[in-house]
Amino acid sequence: MQKIGVVGATGYTGFELLRLLSIHDSVELVIATSEKYSGKNVCEVFPSLEKYSSLKFDKFIVENCKDLDLVFCCLPHKVSMNIVPSLLDQGNRVVDFSADYRLKDQMIYQSWYEIEHTSPQLIEKAVYGMPELYRKEIQESQLVANPGCYPTGAILGLVPLAKEGLINPSSIVIDSKSGVSGAGRKESLQFQFSEIEQGFKAYSIANHRHTPEIEQELSNAFGNDVKITFTPHLIPVTRGIFSTIYFEASKKVELPLINETLSEFYAEESFVRIFENQENLDISQVIGTNFVDIKVNFDKRTNRYIMVTVIDNLVKGASGAAVQNMNVMLKISETKGLPNAGFWI
Repeated sequence: MQKIGVVGATGYTGFELLRLLSIHDSVELVIATSEKYSGKNVCEVFPSLEKYSSLKFDKFIVENCKDLDLVFCCLPHKVSMNIVPSLLDQGNRVVDFSADYRLKDQMIYQSWYEIEHTSPQLIEKAVYGMPELYRKEIQESQLVANPGCYPTGAILGLVPLAKEGLINPSSIVIDSKSGVSGAGRKESLQFQFSEIEQGFKAYSIANHRHTPEIEQELSNAFGNDVKITFTPHLIPVTRGIFSTIYFEASKKVELPLINETLSEFYAEESFVRIFENQENLDISQVIGTNFVDIKVNFDKRTNRYIMVTVIDNLVKGASGAAVQNMNVMLKISETKGLPNAGFWI
């Protein structure tokens, strides 16, 4: 059994991670930290996690993690970069949930997150944690930067087509809608039920921090710098991300070739599903799973393709991806601990 620690275990992604680890039979959760709930039993805070009835939340002390095989760092952006170096220095392998090591250009990170990076020497060493694209690098890495939730569906949908030169890069428009859990487990008036219920709004228009992450990975796929239009929206559901992505082909391309390219690229992947015949995708079909579902339509009136991707923002968009990365890093079966049936299936 591999020994695992979770730093910052009581946010939404922390809880989801504990849930997934509780059904994983190749790892043992040894340490779970929380400043707010330190000293409390895990079951006292999360009654559904009965497996951890004898485990208590502790305050984070780096030396306590020394003998762990892997540590998940579920701390916020701008905080992780002050914790991760100490874990790496004592030999831990780390999957970091924050954006602190996702962006390969330090100046871009500092521009979008408006803070000086305190451990820039680790940026190049970190591997972007998307096994479908970087499996070999993840397997050997000591530090994996778990992808953001919005970028996951967009990148996995577009990269195979970008690599084949099938997309006009200047035409990409990404319109995404997320459930409220994407904002994290915090007390805030704007995220209270009475503020969200029956509402629907766009936010961070033209300046959402996931924009450079999407652009970075698409630029890698295209082989040149790409700028995209990305607009996130908040919808009154708990979880799930529904992305509608518009693009034009770079040359005359028929829809069957688009579907064939996606299907061939992901033929050996366990968590990417390409739908050709299903009329509509729905976030309800992926809730609780590590799937990303993709469907492409063609609008012959405008010569534009319309791609839809759906994920659970807390699973494939966060904690499920982290467990998938852990499995790759520790050479465990990649699907272990990741159920393929959701809550409502």
